Amino acid sequence: MAVGAIVLGGLSACSDDKGGGNGDGKKDTGASTAGGAAAAATDAPSNGAAGDLQAQYQQVVRTVLPSVVQITTQSGLGSGVVYDDKGNIVTNAHVVGQATTFEVTLPNASKPLTAKLVASFAPDDLAVIRLDNPPGDLKPARFGDSSKLQVGQITMAMGNPLGLDSSVTEGIVSAVGRTVSEPQTAGSPGATISSAIQTSAAINPGNSGGALVDLTSQVIGIPTLAATDPENNGGAAPGIGFAIPSNTVKSIADQIIKDGKVVNSGKAALGVTVRTVTGPNGQAAGVGVVSVQDGGAAKAAGIQSGDVITSIDDTPIADVGALSEVLGAKNPGDKIKVTVTRGTGGDKTTVDVTLGELKS
Repeated sequence: MAVGAIVLGGLSACSDDKGGGNGDGKKDTGASTAGGAAAAATDAPSNGAAGDLQAQYQQVVRTVLPSVVQITTQSGLGSGVVYDDKGNIVTNAHVVGQATTFEVTLPNASKPLTAKLVASFAPDDLAVIRLDNPPGDLKPARFGDSSKLQVGQITMAMGNPLGLDSSVTEGIVSAVGRTVSEPQTAGSPGATISSAIQTSAAINPGNSGGALVDLTSQVIGIPTLAATDPENNGGAAPGIGFAIPSNTVKSIADQIIKDGKVVNSGKAALGVTVRTVTGPNGQAAGVGVVSVQDGGAAKAAGIQSGDVITSIDDTPIADVGALSEVLGAKNPGDKIKVTVTRGTGGDKTTVDVTLGELKS
């Protein structure tokens, strides 16, 4: 099976009843009840190792689910994770979109709370919002060290897929260190996520911004993307989802909360504004440089507006997505060779570039 594009776990479309239920302006009672039951479930009788594992699953759900919230905007809904007791909630930038005010529903709450945007960092698809009046019993999640993840570890994804609040799916860590690019849409920044966690835990629309947790009840990632299968008319590819690692989440969230912006992204930057250009056959043929940032890496290397980037370190660059993926695998300070075509004659030039760091 060929796995093609990546789709956002993103916003679940929000109908008039905000979560799609019975059409009378209220949430679907069955979905809400199911979520509450998952959170309040008692240990079922069982024996041996299987019983121990089941009890561990149930303990993780009881511990983490109270920290996973539903975020509603005018365009849809997604998930978020309570980051601290001051009311800061971390989520995806594509869940936030262009909104600056939100309704946040805590698990088992009778009514939503209001919140405002602190800041969004599109390059990592992360954002922090803050409750206007955080309750005293707010329960922050515990974030683990994603650098210690091992393939095969059991994971659980918690969020509000398709408006089904407090839903839980399970799987394993299928791979670590993936570089994946989101599709750029009106509600999505089109971020390239480096060091992404691949998981077989199901990620569906509305799951984005929720919690990917391990069996120690620690958040190890923020579910963000699901792969699509081109052989299935672009439908979801079962068992292939991606999450932003918790170490990235902690770094970005801490900076946003402290400074209101990201001052140390750790992401490489070329310092250009670009667009995909097409060749005579109508196919993508490179990345055109629209503008060059003053003081940036490209400017220092002599790259000019109007140049068309065709390769980096002998890797062909056909479109903006390919450029993002190559840069996503690099670090600030890395040295690369960029080949561009210049002028009406299409003369090729290769320049040495020392990459800078992406800022807010």
